Amino acid sequence: SLSQVLPHKKNISVLLSLCTLASWGVILLSARVYWMGNKPPNFSNSDNPTADSPHFLTRTLTFFYLPAANAWLLLCPEKLSFDWSMDAVPLVRSLTDWRNLHTIAFYGGLVFLTLFGLRGPTFTAKETNGKAHVTNGKSITNGNGYHAPDPNQNTDLGLPKTALNGSAFPHHCSPRTSLPPTENLVVFSLGLLALPFLPATNLFFYVGFVIAERVLYIPSIGFCILVAAGARTLYVRLRTRGGKVLILSLCSGLVLLNGLRTVQRNKDWSNEENLYKSGINVNPAKAWGNLGNVLKNHGKMAEAEKAYRNALHYRGNMADMLYNLGLLLQENEHFSEALHYYKLAIGSRPTLASAYLNTGIVLMNQGNLEEAKRTFLTCAEIPDENLKDPHAHKSSVTSCLYNLGKLLHEQGQQEEALSVYKEALQKMPRQFAPHSLFNMMGEAYMRLNRLGEAEHWYRESLKAKPDHIPAHLTYGKLLSINGQKIEAEKYYLRAIQLDPTKGNCYMHYGQFLLEQSRLGEAAEMAERAAELDSSEFDVVFNAAHMLRQANLNEAAERQYERAASLRPDYPAALMNLGAILHLNGKLPEAEANYLRALQLKPDDVITQSNLRKLWNIMERQGLRTKQRGDP
Repeated sequence: SLSQVLPHKKNISVLLSLCTLASWGVILLSARVYWMGNKPPNFSNSDNPTADSPHFLTRTLTFFYLPAANAWLLLCPEKLSFDWSMDAVPLVRSLTDWRNLHTIAFYGGLVFLTLFGLRGPTFTAKETNGKAHVTNGKSITNGNGYHAPDPNQNTDLGLPKTALNGSAFPHHCSPRTSLPPTENLVVFSLGLLALPFLPATNLFFYVGFVIAERVLYIPSIGFCILVAAGARTLYVRLRTRGGKVLILSLCSGLVLLNGLRTVQRNKDWSNEENLYKSGINVNPAKAWGNLGNVLKNHGKMAEAEKAYRNALHYRGNMADMLYNLGLLLQENEHFSEALHYYKLAIGSRPTLASAYLNTGIVLMNQGNLEEAKRTFLTCAEIPDENLKDPHAHKSSVTSCLYNLGKLLHEQGQQEEALSVYKEALQKMPRQFAPHSLFNMMGEAYMRLNRLGEAEHWYRESLKAKPDHIPAHLTYGKLLSINGQKIEAEKYYLRAIQLDPTKGNCYMHYGQFLLEQSRLGEAAEMAERAAELDSSEFDVVFNAAHMLRQANLNEAAERQYERAASLRPDYPAALMNLGAILHLNGKLPEAEANYLRALQLKPDDVITQSNLRKLWNIMERQGLRTKQRGDP
């Protein structure tokens, strides 16, 4: 009866409230659409398999069934899950599927309740001298929307006559008349039940879920009111005391049963591990995958790997899960197997930039540099459309370009590296931390002897991250080249202060001290660097060089031996170990390392020259006789 109520002046405030509410709704919806790029969100087929089905009948039957499945969760919350995507609710593919009976029962009940709620008496009111009169002969005085109940009849509440006889209140003042009729309660509860749920029905647009329990929060209010209204109606209609006791008992049992289910469900929500374990029976693929992430974060690597493999057992084409398993294997240094799963992830989702990134990094570590370059370039060319997570994608693409530039930089292709770095700057998202990229641009410019531009980017790196250690070291080196020795030393010392456990800082500072002919201090820094980063080949190898330049040959020998043990198939390490053994008079050991280096790199001129010199000494000392075929 809005057409009768709203025109009255006293109801203008109601109309304004409704208009304000509607306006805010439009504004919020418009803002949401704008922030989504003025287009609907994109979901993978696993988020809403029904929407992805090519068959009209399957889509129709399943979409009709899903509200019935949601209603069953309200009626009997036996199975609950944090996620109902993928195959948690199988598609209804034919008319013979028995779940269609659920659909028919649900919509039949909904139609019945709607007709019941709308069957209530309607009043045709008219204004006469400021008093409203109704056609059934009962007056409504002073604009009061309620009429006095007939004392000779039961009210809509089902109260017997004796309930009103002898009451101290006149009929029009009875407090009981303030309770709304059952029909109104039914309409109100159906409104709360259905209207907030409409956006989740896929009726207006496809949504990114199959069932989401969170969308039942407001509908559950209407459902509870509906149950209460039904229980009240049964209670007042039953004439026997036993029947009323039965209704009260059933209602109490219902509250108790759902209360116990709530307590049980709260235990599932007590922590992530319990929550994901509780969803295994409903959605095993997603539950095992999320459980794997939690176990990995807790350091339970073996259990996490098992969980990932269980997830893939149920659904083998989950790109995120294939990537997560690859990442776990990479962290455990199972590089070949990690590479296998990264490639499977890319095959499942060709736009997964993070899989390309880690594939390229593994290939670099394996020495397959050309394939690593191709992988990074492929990642950079992925179009920025229809992406599940655009921000993460852009960050991964930027990281791919950064690593490609770094690879070109290490190969001496500085101009090409700078071109790639500049492309990374253009594609870099706002949330990307740029300090490493800026620092590498500075290094490339310094290699090209464009020191002014190098200084600019070093300063940009330090501005982006004032505690970035590599920028302190590289900027210190630049200042040293420019002759600003005191300023340079401050940056080296600041780097050590930021992380006293990082051997690389001592190594760079030692190299600076060596250039200043402060040999004792340089040797001390070299020894400390090698001890702190004893498993880092570059640090140990450079420390050995520094000790050798400081004429501390015994200490240098120890570090060269350590470096050769870290990379036993690296010719330069074996050649330098041979050279220091040569200098220290350990000729047979030097010969063995020279020969091993030549096996790995037969055309190395320096090793051949050193070996000839060594053999001349050994022949003079009678340790060896000249043989045919000597280099």
